[in-house]
Amino acid sequence: MSTLDDTLNESARAAALREIGARIREYDVKHVYMQYVSVPGRVMGKVVPAGHFERFAENGVSWTYLSAGGFTIDRHGNTLGPSAAALAEGLMIPDLHTFQVLPWDTQMARVFCDHYHRPDDEERPGEPALSDCRANLKRVHAEFKAEVGAELRSGCEPEMSWFPDRETITADISRLPGHVSTAYHIGHIEEMRPILKRVTEYAQAMGLDMIQADYEDPGQIELNFSHGDCVDTADRLTTYRQICKQVAKEFGVVATFMPKPVPGIMANGCHHHLSLWRGDEPAFEHVPGQGPGELFRWAIGGILAHTRGMIAVVAPTVNSYARYWDVGQYAPTAPVWGIDDRQGIVRVLGTRMEYRAPDASCNPYLTHTVLLAAMRDGIANRIDPGDPNPKEHVVDPSEARFPLMPTTLGEALDALAEDEVVRSAMTSEIYDTFAAIKRDEWERTCGAVTEWHREMYLDYLP
Repeated sequence: MSTLDDTLNESARAAALREIGARIREYDVKHVYMQYVSVPGRVMGKVVPAGHFERFAENGVSWTYLSAGGFTIDRHGNTLGPSAAALAEGLMIPDLHTFQVLPWDTQMARVFCDHYHRPDDEERPGEPALSDCRANLKRVHAEFKAEVGAELRSGCEPEMSWFPDRETITADISRLPGHVSTAYHIGHIEEMRPILKRVTEYAQAMGLDMIQADYEDPGQIELNFSHGDCVDTADRLTTYRQICKQVAKEFGVVATFMPKPVPGIMANGCHHHLSLWRGDEPAFEHVPGQGPGELFRWAIGGILAHTRGMIAVVAPTVNSYARYWDVGQYAPTAPVWGIDDRQGIVRVLGTRMEYRAPDASCNPYLTHTVLLAAMRDGIANRIDPGDPNPKEHVVDPSEARFPLMPTTLGEALDALAEDEVVRSAMTSEIYDTFAAIKRDEWERTCGAVTEWHREMYLDYLP
């Protein structure tokens, strides 16, 4: 029996299909988006008539392996992806528990899919496609649970920026003097109230348990949803992004997950809150006055030891590094940890830790994959994270006991290539695709001429 056979023959699958059929009839759903998340984090897929959904759920939808690269074309005209043959196809199989009717158009629904090889494939019949970042996270998480005896639960803090239009992407949309922060100001939240309400309404309708929201810097809103299994959290973040884009279209505004759209104000981060669980009991111990227990400390040590190698994944764009360069905007740059301290990359909060390096442009399936690998290595090799950073102590880079973070995407890609633990958590199909796309992105920016170049050099000489 192949993995595909096991998936299609799960005892609960027939009941789930009957329940979905009832929802399709209840809402008069006409079409279903069959979604698949590419290595760069873009949502890909096909749309199928609802009347054919059950057939596709049982047999799959044809889907080319090349799509894992998001159909990115490099500078030389090559399509980047894991398949040498552009027409080679596998099957998208719906993960039925992710089926949701779209609240903004109840005649449309969506479901997340995993990508498999066909049953008659010569090399991997009925097995998950090695280029599927969602399936890869499931695999890595299963291996982690088997080895460590605990599962990873996580929550994200997705920050993003909203602007009236592209011409107003500046800090000037604040109504306050330049020296007065907009963070948490009710007046600014009130201006965003219609958007906040609509996003929350749609998110709740699609199964996200929305728990809080705040306004931080001009145009920046952070809406948080409750934590869960790391795969579910990645699905929820992807859903949340799609909801925000839909709401932006409805209001005729610009919504962006670009990490640093405006210099001088806070960037869009996506802090990951991480905890390990054995059943209903937290596996991370934290005794007040004594600090984290051994397992917790080793996991922290693994993350700190591999942060340099992980940065290309958790901060995957050229623009990501402007977030770290803008001093004083709460973006972490020091590979240290502390207890309820925001100076370092890891902040311990009771029996969970907040990993502060990821930004809003990350692919959450890949970030959780590499974080699992880093923690697994830390636990296996009992990596000591050292003493916690004294609270509110500004860290000098020379004090760090772990390798410093890269400062550009190019440097980060070199660091990823050198970190065997991080790199090996991704299949070669995923790593090669990711590295090729991001190396091309870096090379493109090296050849770009921007407004900054003109301001700096147009009248520089003589």
